[in-house]
Amino acid sequence: MKRICSIICLVVLFAIASHAQDIRIATYNVRYDNKGDSGNLWVNRYPVIKALVHFHDFDIFGTQEGLRHQIDSLSANLPEYAWYGLGRDDGQAKGEHSAIFYKKDKYKLLGKGDFWLSETPEKPGPGWDARLNRICSWVQLQDVKSKKKFYVFNVHYDHQGVKARQESSKLILEKIKTIAGANPALLTGDFNGDHNSEWYKLIASSNILFDTYNLAKLPYANNGSFNSFRVSNSTAIIDHIFMTKQFTVKRWGILTDSYFGKYPSDHFPVVADVTLK
Repeated sequence: MKRICSIICLVVLFAIASHAQDIRIATYNVRYDNKGDSGNLWVNRYPVIKALVHFHDFDIFGTQEGLRHQIDSLSANLPEYAWYGLGRDDGQAKGEHSAIFYKKDKYKLLGKGDFWLSETPEKPGPGWDARLNRICSWVQLQDVKSKKKFYVFNVHYDHQGVKARQESSKLILEKIKTIAGANPALLTGDFNGDHNSEWYKLIASSNILFDTYNLAKLPYANNGSFNSFRVSNSTAIIDHIFMTKQFTVKRWGILTDSYFGKYPSDHFPVVADVTLK
């Protein structure tokens, strides 16, 4: 009888494991191609970013600030990934993107879309007290093997407007409920706000989305997520990965990879290993 019970338990555990889906998701502000970044030009940085993505083997990663030619550079050097995202200035290719890269042999694209962080989210334009256009891009993906479906949203909040950041969190929550409904969803981005900011708290305490950092057993928070291309003593984490209740978290960390004493971006990538139950 004990042997039969053991076999049954093993079968149940195998069935649960076979239906669970592991995802390594990251958020990475790659810094726009600023010709004034002497010593940290994009032409020198993107090969390092490519190598970083390859080594850490992201399944999905959301980027912020990338201009179209930067996205194209990454895409050409990461042929195993497909991507989606529109330019924030014209809804086509102009301006910074909140692009989402995903492994094209692992996921099938089922849907995609964008909205702007403003009072008129259906068209380009700044919102509230923001000076710049801000966009959120999203995709619906299906795992090729498990057939599980989920959504990924990626965003970059304004860096100056306080009201804009607060209202952006309210809009994000509303849009995720409208677009994803009760389906599993992940949200990545540069929120220009740490764990003490009001706009972070609006999401983290929403009971709709949960911060993967808070649910990781041993978060690898060796320093803050913004470095400004130099060594910093800041512990502020402003780049976040949120998830709905259908996910669990295995690991969370800030990746401080460097090359010859330099950083490949003025932000560190943040990564989380999550499981879709």
